[in-house]
Amino acid sequence: MNEIRLFFGKPVIRDRSELISVIRDLQTRYGCVVQALDADKVVSERHISFATEKAFAAFSQRRNIAKDTGMEIMRYASGERQIERALCMGISDSTKRIALILASLDRECSWPNISDLSGLIELDGLGCSFSENAVKETFNITTEEMEAVGEGRIEDLVIERVALADTYR
Repeated sequence: MNEIRLFFGKPVIRDRSELISVIRDLQTRYGCVVQALDADKVVSERHISFATEKAFAAFSQRRNIAKDTGMEIMRYASGERQIERALCMGISDSTKRIALILASLDRECSWPNISDLSGLIELDGLGCSFSENAVKETFNITTEEMEAVGEGRIEDLVIERVALADTYR
């Protein structure tokens, strides 16, 4: 059974390359998928859970685009088919908060504890608190769409884009 754990906080390591290296090391040591996203662009835990399950399904059905499961999660989370365009969802040197995803794909993995993650993320207790402007820009949500569905439905618009990522083949 797939399991997903999600953590929000400030990146301890500011250099993107070094942060990615630590993430890869964590994956190797614990055997789980680890992916960091820009938390300003993550609208909800449902958004990430849905994207992760879609990525896992793509791998199990051999229709994945990315070679790496974490990258496939990012691709779905961004609602993009192209990996290059999906990178907008990832971390950069200027990322203030990260959403750290830990997931297991139908296999056993040992889960890092909070002290193992402390060199990577400083949990801030804010949970999912996205930037509406960043989300609108990342997902190309127009003013007309927002007027049509209402301000409180931005999550639904993002989930729709995640769902449609497979349709653009």
